[in-house]
Amino acid sequence: MFTLKITATFAATRKKLTGSNEALNKRIKTALQKLALNPAHPSLQSHKVNTRNYGIRWSSWVTGDLRIIWDYDGEQRLVLIVLDIGTHSGADKVYK
Repeated sequence: MFTLKITATFAATRKKLTGSNEALNKRIKTALQKLALNPAHPSLQSHKVNTRNYGIRWSSWVTGDLRIIWDYDGEQRLVLIVLDIGTHSGADKVYK
Protein backbone atom coordinates (compact mmCIF):
# COMPACT_ATOMS: atom_id res chain seq x y z
CA MET A 1 0.00 0.00 0.00
CA PHE A 2 1.19 3.50 -0.84
CA THR A 3 0.87 6.69 1.15
CA LEU A 4 -0.75 9.52 -0.80
CA LYS A 5 0.64 13.02 -0.42
CA ILE A 6 -2.01 15.46 -1.65
CA THR A 7 -0.68 18.80 -2.92
CA ALA A 8 -2.41 22.13 -2.35
CA THR A 9 -2.87 22.44 -6.12
CA PHE A 10 -4.77 19.15 -6.26
CA ALA A 11 -6.98 20.09 -3.30
CA ALA A 12 -7.84 23.53 -4.69
CA THR A 13 -8.53 22.27 -8.21
CA ARG A 14 -10.63 19.38 -6.91
CA LYS A 15 -12.77 21.81 -4.92
CA LYS A 16 -13.15 24.07 -7.97
CA LEU A 17 -14.10 21.21 -10.30
CA THR A 18 -16.48 19.38 -7.99
CA GLY A 19 -18.12 22.10 -5.91
CA SER A 20 -20.95 20.37 -4.07
CA ASN A 21 -21.22 17.48 -6.54
CA GLU A 22 -21.14 14.57 -4.07
CA ALA A 23 -21.25 11.93 -6.80
CA LEU A 24 -18.10 13.31 -8.43
CA ASN A 25 -16.38 13.68 -5.05
CA LYS A 26 -17.18 10.03 -4.36
CA ARG A 27 -15.68 8.96 -7.72
CA ILE A 28 -12.49 10.90 -6.95
CA LYS A 29 -12.29 9.36 -3.47
CA THR A 30 -12.70 5.88 -4.95
CA ALA A 31 -9.98 6.53 -7.54
CA LEU A 32 -7.62 7.79 -4.80
CA GLN A 33 -8.28 4.68 -2.71
CA LYS A 34 -7.50 2.42 -5.67
CA LEU A 35 -4.39 4.48 -6.40
CA ALA A 36 -3.16 3.98 -2.82
CA LEU A 37 -3.73 0.22 -3.03
CA ASN A 38 -2.38 -0.37 -6.52
CA PRO A 39 -1.42 2.40 -8.99
CA ALA A 40 -1.60 -0.20 -11.78
CA HIS A 41 -5.24 -1.15 -11.01
CA PRO A 42 -6.87 -1.80 -14.40
CA SER A 43 -9.81 0.54 -13.80
CA LEU A 44 -7.43 3.49 -13.31
CA GLN A 45 -5.86 3.02 -16.74
CA SER A 46 -2.66 4.60 -15.35
CA HIS A 47 -0.12 5.66 -17.94
CA LYS A 48 2.59 8.26 -18.46
CA VAL A 49 1.60 11.55 -20.08
CA ASN A 50 3.16 14.90 -20.86
CA THR A 51 1.40 17.42 -18.61
CA ARG A 52 1.13 21.18 -18.97
CA ASN A 53 2.66 22.04 -15.60
CA TYR A 54 4.69 19.01 -14.47
CA GLY A 55 6.28 17.46 -17.56
CA ILE A 56 6.17 13.68 -17.89
CA ARG A 57 4.05 12.26 -15.04
CA TRP A 58 1.45 9.55 -14.43
CA SER A 59 -2.23 9.99 -15.22
CA SER A 60 -5.09 7.90 -13.81
CA TRP A 61 -8.72 7.78 -14.89
CA VAL A 62 -11.53 9.10 -12.67
CA THR A 63 -14.37 9.62 -15.17
CA GLY A 64 -14.64 9.80 -18.95
CA ASP A 65 -12.79 13.11 -19.09
CA LEU A 66 -11.38 13.61 -15.56
CA ARG A 67 -7.81 12.57 -14.69
CA ILE A 68 -5.58 12.57 -11.60
CA ILE A 69 -1.96 13.53 -12.24
CA TRP A 70 0.59 11.96 -9.87
CA ASP A 71 4.13 10.66 -9.52
CA TYR A 72 6.23 8.44 -7.29
CA ASP A 73 8.46 9.89 -4.55
CA GLY A 74 11.90 9.42 -6.07
CA GLU A 75 13.82 6.21 -5.42
CA GLN A 76 11.82 4.55 -2.65
CA ARG A 77 8.46 4.55 -4.42
CA LEU A 78 6.52 4.32 -1.16
CA VAL A 79 4.64 7.59 -1.50
CA LEU A 80 2.54 8.79 -4.40
CA ILE A 81 2.50 12.55 -4.80
CA VAL A 82 -0.93 13.55 -6.10
CA LEU A 83 -0.10 16.68 -8.08
CA ASP A 84 -3.23 17.80 -9.88
CA ILE A 85 -6.65 16.91 -11.20
CA GLY A 86 -8.22 18.09 -14.42
CA THR A 87 -9.80 17.17 -17.67
CA HIS A 88 -8.40 15.39 -20.68
CA SER A 89 -9.58 18.25 -22.90
CA GLY A 90 -11.20 21.69 -22.65
CA ALA A 91 -10.39 24.68 -20.45
CA ASP A 92 -9.32 22.63 -17.42
CA LYS A 93 -7.12 20.18 -19.32
CA VAL A 94 -3.96 18.91 -17.67
CA TYR A 95 -2.30 17.47 -20.78
CA LYS A 96 -0.19 19.39 -23.27
